Amino acid sequence: MNHRYLPLALLCFAISPAMAQETIKPTGDSNVSLKLEIERAIDRGVAYLEANQDQETGAWSDPKLPAFTALSVSSILGNPALAEEPGLPESAEKGYDFLLSNVKPDGGIYGKGLATYNTALSIMALVQSGNRDHLPVIAKARRLLINQQQDYDRLGETDNLFDGGVGYGGSYAHSDLSNTHLALEALYYSRKALADTEYDQSSEFDLDWDAAIEFVSRTQNSKETIDRLGETAALREEDEGGFIYFPGDTKSDEIVITGNDSKERTALRSYGSMSYAGLLAFIYADMDRDDPRIASVMSWLQKNFTLDENPGMDAQGLFYYYHTMSKALAITGTEHLMTPEGERIDWKEDLALEVMSRQLSDGSWYNEESNRWMEDNKILVTAYSLLTLQHIYRSL
Repeated sequence: MNHRYLPLALLCFAISPAMAQETIKPTGDSNVSLKLEIERAIDRGVAYLEANQDQETGAWSDPKLPAFTALSVSSILGNPALAEEPGLPESAEKGYDFLLSNVKPDGGIYGKGLATYNTALSIMALVQSGNRDHLPVIAKARRLLINQQQDYDRLGETDNLFDGGVGYGGSYAHSDLSNTHLALEALYYSRKALADTEYDQSSEFDLDWDAAIEFVSRTQNSKETIDRLGETAALREEDEGGFIYFPGDTKSDEIVITGNDSKERTALRSYGSMSYAGLLAFIYADMDRDDPRIASVMSWLQKNFTLDENPGMDAQGLFYYYHTMSKALAITGTEHLMTPEGERIDWKEDLALEVMSRQLSDGSWYNEESNRWMEDNKILVTAYSLLTLQHIYRSL
């Protein structure tokens, strides 16, 4: 492993499951104008991040959340303008120093909580550095993530819906799809980074990947997952194949007139960001490309494609949705999506133009319509937007 950093968007192309709905090999660079626009937008976004780094600590935004710094470092290193530059930018070096200052005795990289979220994103930034000195830190952080996997069987409870997944950690331990897919991503790439080094421990200590797949599958709206709920539940046709935040999440509808006067339960509506997160989780777990669960989620994503909102959640988590979309479609090699009517969607150009249209005059982004999931934080949303554009740029 050399000391040359790896742009995260490029790193993601190490996965090649070839699950594209329609893959077209380009015969030439017909996207020069779009790429130039993206380069300019990225330059402005990176300049905003570098101007807003805490010069004393090296952190971005809340120092209790190293994930913000990790995402900022990753998005700065993904700038295409750095492709021919040797070494690391000073801002990234300072960011790495901050991340390393947050390494805990248990191997995690976090402030005062949310161990999984912060550690997973910090691992991704450290893997990207290409610095051999980071390998022992990555190895210990990897163990922390593996230990976060829920196994209620060990506690005498069997057939628990949250078994096999990963949660935030601490008092937010119960599994959810967002943390699970971030953990799987970090574990996938850290295993590759540590391979054939003295820090490779995957043969003796690794995640139960089969259990993780089972957990992720339970967050997918399907007849099989609904049948596992120990109560009357209904699956709406329009939700089938999409994903929700955690399994068994339902809502009460009207009371059904039955002998028991019981309430009918309906599975929560599938939504966009979690559906892309579910697809990514399957990718990182090396699921067979022909698995019907992948076909099912791809069908839902195509039927519900929009850039006006995070489908199923309106404006909530919009930029997280853009980020997971770009990452999932880029690393699966999906050139175009198809509407149910057979219309071809050029998701790369459409998404790039949408994200760039939302960039503010100072080079930043934030969610003007919803502050849920911290999307009123300019650092976080600017990092999401830069990573989105970088995934698109390297797939053009």
